[in-house]
Amino acid sequence: MPMSLVRSLGLAVLLALAAAPARADAPVVAAASDLQFAVAEIAAAFEAETGMRVRLSLGSTGNFARQIRAGAPFEIFMAADEAFIADLHADGLTRDAGDLYAIGRLVVMAPHGSALVPDAGLDNLAALMAAGGITRFAIANPDHAPYGMRAREALMARGLWADLQPALVLGENVSQAAQFALSGNAEGGIIAYSLALAPQVAARGTHVLIPEALHEPLRQRMALLNGAGEVAEAFYAYLMAPPARAIMARYGFVLPAE
Repeated sequence: MPMSLVRSLGLAVLLALAAAPARADAPVVAAASDLQFAVAEIAAAFEAETGMRVRLSLGSTGNFARQIRAGAPFEIFMAADEAFIADLHADGLTRDAGDLYAIGRLVVMAPHGSALVPDAGLDNLAALMAAGGITRFAIANPDHAPYGMRAREALMARGLWADLQPALVLGENVSQAAQFALSGNAEGGIIAYSLALAPQVAARGTHVLIPEALHEPLRQRMALLNGAGEVAEAFYAYLMAPPARAIMARYGFVLPAE
């Protein structure tokens, strides 16, 4: 959906759409798992304001892209890496090139009681590795999860990737990586800042932002998929509106300029 159309769809229009006949099922939004808490709040606010409902499916961006190619009935795809949207658009599977909705950040996080003390330069992680003090360290699977790809880049930039291999525990997505990192069976991990800021996650450990210079940016883009209906269109517009942007900012996402 072009940005001009998104801007023209104010909340009054969204409210008016609520009076339209409801579809048999609420549209399904495929959302990268770093959005777990933020998009749930946004969907709840959207329903409260418009009476319309969406269903959220959270997971790995790479896995969602494969499912979309196989015909999965999603109506919106909120990817953690805009390259996946570009590829789908090039193959005619999205309405347009979509919109950049956020830029994500990485943190190193350790559960309370861990020997790992998070620091921006990953120096404590390096020291513990050298002393044999890292037995398990969690990241998302870099084969298909953008947050795992960027974690690998950060570890490679610090020269830690090769030596960390025996201790790596790979989550299917970054949300699962956070569960592994904070399970008490790992010294910690690299996860999404948006997850670390959620109260239920923040209470379980400590975290520090990893400098953006250590990895490629997590430019997160979304698009309407072919066949998206009016409710999906309304939710897409709402995602770019001030109430949703305020929620995204609260979860640590850098918001693109309007």
